[in-house]
Amino acid sequence: MANAAITQSQSPLRDRWTQLIAGIVCMIMIANLQYGWTLFVHPIQQKHGWSVAAIQLAFSIFVALETWLTPVEGWIVDKLGAKRGPKLMVAFGGILIAAGWVVNSIADSLTLLYLGAILSGIGGGAVYATCVGLAVKWFPDRRGLAVGLTAAGFGAGAALTVVPIRAMIASSGYESTFFWFGIGQGAIVFLIAWLLRGPEPGELVAAPASSNLVQTSRSYTPGEMLKTPVFWLLYVMFVLVSASGLMATAQIALIAKDFNVANTAVLFGASALSVALIVDNVCNGAARPLFGWVSDNIGREYTMAIAFGLGAVSYWLLGSLGTAPWAFVVFAALIFLTWGEIFSLFPSTCTDSFGPKFATVNLSLLYTAKGASAFLVPLANIIKAHTGHWHMVFVITALMNLAVVALALFVLKPMRSRATTQEARVLQPAE
Repeated sequence: MANAAITQSQSPLRDRWTQLIAGIVCMIMIANLQYGWTLFVHPIQQKHGWSVAAIQLAFSIFVALETWLTPVEGWIVDKLGAKRGPKLMVAFGGILIAAGWVVNSIADSLTLLYLGAILSGIGGGAVYATCVGLAVKWFPDRRGLAVGLTAAGFGAGAALTVVPIRAMIASSGYESTFFWFGIGQGAIVFLIAWLLRGPEPGELVAAPASSNLVQTSRSYTPGEMLKTPVFWLLYVMFVLVSASGLMATAQIALIAKDFNVANTAVLFGASALSVALIVDNVCNGAARPLFGWVSDNIGREYTMAIAFGLGAVSYWLLGSLGTAPWAFVVFAALIFLTWGEIFSLFPSTCTDSFGPKFATVNLSLLYTAKGASAFLVPLANIIKAHTGHWHMVFVITALMNLAVVALALFVLKPMRSRATTQEARVLQPAE
């Protein structure tokens, strides 16, 4: 009987790590949809003569649909249940991300290019929302770390394929690269989908929260959450930081070209751009569990202040000193290191503030801020075209990060503390 009890208590612990690993692999497979895009922009422009701004609109469409539909996708996952929801939604996502890149491979008009962005955006969002939602549900005791590890798959996954994609574009053309990578990534996601499931009610018992964390004692419905000032403050902060990072991640190849470092050999014959893309994706992924773990220990707002303050410095350094090949590699890496953590800090803060019961939908509603921020990405090209250089773009992104530091420390932190105190008074039984 004792052995049976031990097995029963240990089984969910083993299952949740299996689920976490499966989710991370799925996230790795969709990473190129966003972080590999920069490699295709110049070849597409060379072949078709479309403007960079028109091509980058496809990226904005992808990010918008990858984020704005996640509340619906999250609701469907929860509605279908713990056993069927994750499987079916991620399998659906795998089919669409393959279809999206296949369409990109044959796109001979901007309309088709935008259709490919629509398909891959819907598919990528289905995978992303499901996997992050599973991490929150399976790890109530290590929320920041688990979400960070899951998001790291999306942030760092492209590092594994940057060199192969760039080499295949050079040897076989961007069309063939879109086609075969799309098919491969979609197939792997589709197969892994059938391993996924959510925890059943009562299967896991949450550990006590850290004393440094402000956490609600109740779960807010999506409607209740949308009525709170805390949610909308988080949304504005998310938009500001996300937009600054997307301006860099979507433009990094173009920036390297304009800085005349893209093809400069820096390490074992590899160019500054190739090395930067690999290091950037690793830093982007590493930031998510790193700062997620830090925030579990010192609090969400203090971690935001540290990360985004360093981010502001990083943007300024790249804009001022990034014309040297190694400086470009190092300072670009610092930007990615201090940006990627938004995908662990904001989901963790959201669930701390609004509870775990409706976490999949609530997190997805906050995640739509990334979609809103995507439409600021072409603004970077407009500013660059107007001024003739990237300096003003980096000044603006640095100021956006400093604004979020101030909001985190002086507005969000006291606002969340007051909300939790008022909630405790309401729930306190009368004497």
